[in-house]
Amino acid sequence: MSAPGGALLVAGDVVTDVVARHRGPLASGTDTAAAIRLVPGGAGANVACWAAAYRGRPEVRLLGRVGADTAHWHERELVASGVRPRLIIDPDAPTGTVVCLVDTAAAAERTFLTDSGASLRLSPGDWSEELLDGVARLHLSGYLLFSAPGRAFTSAALASARAHGVPVSLDPASAGFLAELGVRRFLALVEGVEVLLPSRDELCLLTGLPDPEDAAAKLSRHVPLVVAKQGTDGALLARSGAVCAHVPAVPARALDTTGAGDAFTGAFLAALLGGRDVRAAAAEGCRAGALAVAHVGGRPPRDVS
Repeated sequence: MSAPGGALLVAGDVVTDVVARHRGPLASGTDTAAAIRLVPGGAGANVACWAAAYRGRPEVRLLGRVGADTAHWHERELVASGVRPRLIIDPDAPTGTVVCLVDTAAAAERTFLTDSGASLRLSPGDWSEELLDGVARLHLSGYLLFSAPGRAFTSAALASARAHGVPVSLDPASAGFLAELGVRRFLALVEGVEVLLPSRDELCLLTGLPDPEDAAAKLSRHVPLVVAKQGTDGALLARSGAVCAHVPAVPARALDTTGAGDAFTGAFLAALLGGRDVRAAAAEGCRAGALAVAHVGGRPPRDVS
């Protein structure tokens, strides 16, 4: 079912982001002035949108689970971004919501308050072999690993993709949730994944090593290709126990770092689909990350290509 130039299928979270940009520490027990926006988000959905925005406009599909409360809005937003959504409406849970607190006085670093809602309720019953028709790559959001239904879904999707020769990538997604899940359990769950795209914090957590180069090298003994996202330090690529490339970041003035890692992942995967090698694809990821931090929200501006 895999074919050169085929589609990218992303399975993962679709959520509503409440982005609150404030300057300096929050004032406990009283008001803190902030600029607040309501925008569509979710790591899986963001990756899909950034991949669809990549030049050449690859076909990008998204499988996710939402509540009836905002299903039509999210579908419209995804379609407008060039993504073919398959959104399953959960009968019991609302769409997930994430409050993103962005401190503009601290390099636009953000803190998340997360209500996963329907987003982590994807289950094996939501998967079918037909989803891989015409698909050249499958990408899984690591948030799926932080719920029992999501773990079962991931296992089913991985097994199906491997049976059909479709390569699979995964982004660990959250250092906080990853610490709760446990490193050994995580590594067992991602057995069969060909590309892992951790952040620096996730990389060091997964290996217990403070140095990103050492950590990337160690992790690449478990996963064939590690693409470590380093923010303003660019990206590290590692294979077979050794770092094989350093890719520099693209300078940018950061307004909001929400979704920067998702932007990198989406552009990286789209570039691979377009025939670029992994180093060139990582350079495209760094370019997308720089675009992402220059505006508010985790999705690409509609005029980006």
